[in-house]
Amino acid sequence: MTTADTTPPAGSAAPQDGHADEACPAHAATGEHGYTKDRDAHLRRLRRIEGQVRGLQRMIEEDVYCIDILTQVSASTKALQSFALRLLEEHLRHCVAHAAQEGGAEMDAKVEEATAAIARLLRT
Repeated sequence: MTTADTTPPAGSAAPQDGHADEACPAHAATGEHGYTKDRDAHLRRLRRIEGQVRGLQRMIEEDVYCIDILTQVSASTKALQSFALRLLEEHLRHCVAHAAQEGGAEMDAKVEEATAAIARLLRT
């Protein structure tokens, strides 16, 4: 593994190595992220979105009418936004709620982290 593999991207709040105990004390306490219970449903949803994006590639390859492609882009974008909102809700209910129970600096950090995530979603 290289340094690039372990360095979080700019603006990232959680480690990218799959071990988020430092970023999410609720994960350290329970062994679960907010999305863990619905993992299979989330993966199915992401596979559907992936299929939509692959469909966009095929549309370009087949010289489909621009407006039809844009309609599919809109559907794919909405699907990703919906997924992001669901993930955010689960984060608030799990990680932020746990931090609120703990109080103090952990709570402040999780509220700040959630606020930044919401701001990123609003910019899209």
